[in-house]
Amino acid sequence: MKDYEISKETLAIIPIGEKKSKVIEKDCSIIINNSPKNIMDESCRYYGSSIEGRQKGTMSLTGISYKAPIVVQEDNNIIFFPTTSPRLKNCMWISLNNIEDYYYDFNKNSSIILFDNGEKLEINTSFCVLNNQILKSHRLESIFQKRKAK
Repeated sequence: MKDYEISKETLAIIPIGEKKSKVIEKDCSIIINNSPKNIMDESCRYYGSSIEGRQKGTMSLTGISYKAPIVVQEDNNIIFFPTTSPRLKNCMWISLNNIEDYYYDFNKNSSIILFDNGEKLEINTSFCVLNNQILKSHRLESIFQKRKAK
């Protein structure tokens, strides 16, 4: 499969090789013949912008420019954040809205994200980095919601 649009069912987009991604949804996982960044960009374009446009929007609203979370789709409040710089090939994109909890597993030396459907995702990212990304995403969500309410 090549074409894929992010929805509120999308939990994470994980790179697997040069131009392939594993997309984890609430009820299944799909292999997409496209990089996570391209999937993000195509989904943003599907909903009326581009990944660069969404990043500029985040910068304008929050001042966040590095590893910026983005609102992929406004109506359903779909917000994703990158685990590293989006320029890196190992960058995953995680759905903020589907996270139930997250913690650091000292035995595995990695962070664990628990999604609201019970799915667990182990990522090789420090808890501090993950926590910071989630906090930045919540900040964006809060500012965005306040502006929508006006």
